[in-house]
Amino acid sequence: MTNNLLAIAHANKIRGKTPVLQDISLNVAAGERVALLGHNGAGKTTLMKCVLGLTNLSAGNISVAGVRPGSAKARAATVYLPEAVSFHKSLTGREQLTLFARLSGANGGKVGPLLERVGLADAADVRIGAWSKGMRQRLGMAQVMLGTPSVALLDEPTSGLDPVSRHELYTMIDELAASGTAVLIASHTLSEVEARTDRIAIMRKGALVADGTLNWLTANAGLQTRLRVRARPGDTEQVRQQLGGNRINGASIELSCPAEHKMQQLRQIASLGDLIVDFEMMQPGLEELYRHYSGEKLQ
Repeated sequence: MTNNLLAIAHANKIRGKTPVLQDISLNVAAGERVALLGHNGAGKTTLMKCVLGLTNLSAGNISVAGVRPGSAKARAATVYLPEAVSFHKSLTGREQLTLFARLSGANGGKVGPLLERVGLADAADVRIGAWSKGMRQRLGMAQVMLGTPSVALLDEPTSGLDPVSRHELYTMIDELAASGTAVLIASHTLSEVEARTDRIAIMRKGALVADGTLNWLTANAGLQTRLRVRARPGDTEQVRQQLGGNRINGASIELSCPAEHKMQQLRQIASLGDLIVDFEMMQPGLEELYRHYSGEKLQ
């Protein structure tokens, strides 16, 4: 029995004669945080709209908590935070969140604690029209956390937030996942999703080109591990002749090798003893993996 709360199977979407989604299959299990990466126009937002039932597929199937997108049960099971979140400017934050609680049938007693949780307690009774984009984004996250959703779709959730607020928001996302929600996060901020998600899916021109854990993506890509070695003063050239590689800034040498050979390379470095002052190992990061799988430079 599967615990995939979001199941996308062979999803295709054609707009006119242009394919927007091409045979997308992607699952998100209960409690799982999946990052959905892709440049502008890759199809991320279209895919989310199909999950929400706002856009129909041309072919394929999507299941949200076991039911079809757009149905009453699917809407009740799903929360969505868009990148450009918008609220009624004349309402205060407390009034807006209280209204959402009534509409969703959530416990109204959660409104005050949630406003405190997202750092809006001091502005709770100020009209939203006077708020910054970051404050509106925080209110959107409070709305997401009102109930107990099965699936959460977060489109660029940290847009407009400062670094501290971004960290706090991902802590809330962690809490959401810990409660059993399947979380799909569309993001351009690679450094955030690299450390705060369980799996990474990469889209390019409407197609899913990668889907796996960071370790799996790294191994599958076959990218080189880089090693930077700092030699004892005056011995840099001797070290380079024994290890190979390229001199960097006169005192260091940079080497690269397949991931499976890195231990062999480290043993060779260690065998040089006092000739080596220091070394640094640089594994391929998410940015390199993104470029590898997307086949394009980051925008």
